[in-house]
Amino acid sequence: MTSPLPALRRTLEMMPSPVPESPGLLVRDPFRYAESVLILPPPLAPCLLLFDGRHDEGDLREVLVRLTGTAEVGGVIEHLLDTLSRGGFLENDVFEQIRAQRHRSFAEETCRAPQHAGAAYPSDAGDLRALLARYLAEAPKVAPGAGEVVAIAAPHVSPEGGWRSYGAAYGALGPDQRDKTFVILGTSHYGQPERFGLTHKPFRTPLGETTIDHALVSRVAEAAGAECLEDYCHSVEHSIEFQVLFLQHLYGPDVRLVPILCGPFARATQAGGRPEDDEGVRRVLDALGGIAASEADRLVWIAGVDMAHVGRRYGDRLAARAEDGAPLDVAARDRERCRLLTAADLTGFWSMLQQDGDPLRWCGASPLYTLVAAVRPSQGRLLHYEQWNIDPQSVVSCAALAFTR
Repeated sequence: MTSPLPALRRTLEMMPSPVPESPGLLVRDPFRYAESVLILPPPLAPCLLLFDGRHDEGDLREVLVRLTGTAEVGGVIEHLLDTLSRGGFLENDVFEQIRAQRHRSFAEETCRAPQHAGAAYPSDAGDLRALLARYLAEAPKVAPGAGEVVAIAAPHVSPEGGWRSYGAAYGALGPDQRDKTFVILGTSHYGQPERFGLTHKPFRTPLGETTIDHALVSRVAEAAGAECLEDYCHSVEHSIEFQVLFLQHLYGPDVRLVPILCGPFARATQAGGRPEDDEGVRRVLDALGGIAASEADRLVWIAGVDMAHVGRRYGDRLAARAEDGAPLDVAARDRERCRLLTAADLTGFWSMLQQDGDPLRWCGASPLYTLVAAVRPSQGRLLHYEQWNIDPQSVVSCAALAFTR
């Protein structure tokens, strides 16, 4: 009996190819262990179902013969296996070696390099400054509220899609906060549930290199325990990188940070409990709450979060259009969740999030929960809300929130 084919990695992202001249299935690795992006021609796409650790090469041959109408498929099998394996798309020894090397390389780097410059935002410093200045100047203007702004929530969607909310959120900060430390709670899209990601690496962007508040990072790490912390996700995650751009634009390249990635609170969602029912989550929330209390005068907190994800890209049957049809109901539900957050009603917010398994797919739930639990603001305001068609059939919603003391 032949050995089973290696399983395809579960963390890969797959979607229809957006390249008209190359139709098929696009396969990419959000962790960037696999550096290349594959586009499998339509006839080969069904073959990926056989890479599950149970089927063998004979099964693959049988399917290919049926799909191609010829028995001469040996070359196709060899090429497919070689491409998937060498590229790091399969759960095998080759991938384990690639992953270990990537982790070693990131650990040895002295700073966190810009991952999205030249794609999500300009790589030229002058162009980037001009763009950020325009976003801030043209964003909705909101009258200052009562009390000192101690925290904001801004999007982490590509700035072109959520620039009005970015501008409204960062417009709530003032020049008197220039010398403060900014605790950034970013969504960890690729981290493990109930885990937080810390790093001592400064962030480098086209605008320069940040400073890290090493004492506070170490304080969180010591209180939380190494088993609930992870670092590598910082190498690929964008939710903090985009916040750094706006902070550097406002306060200079060496702005001082505590960068924390927040993984999903999946166990609490599934079990019907609260996030702090998990001991590791509770330790982190307690540590952050202690810091928020003892260092209140020198900290500003930022959540890098998006909200709903609806439409074809996210598995829904509907073709979603921003602020039209079903997304109007999404907006009403988003706003109600924001109302609970700005009222610091974490019990109500988490209860609403758990309803029906969260069909809105709020990827920013854990950073927002963490922010309110740690800071315990007296009140907050929804400054701006918007929806963006990330593609013609899918919508992401985001907002700007400000919390005061």
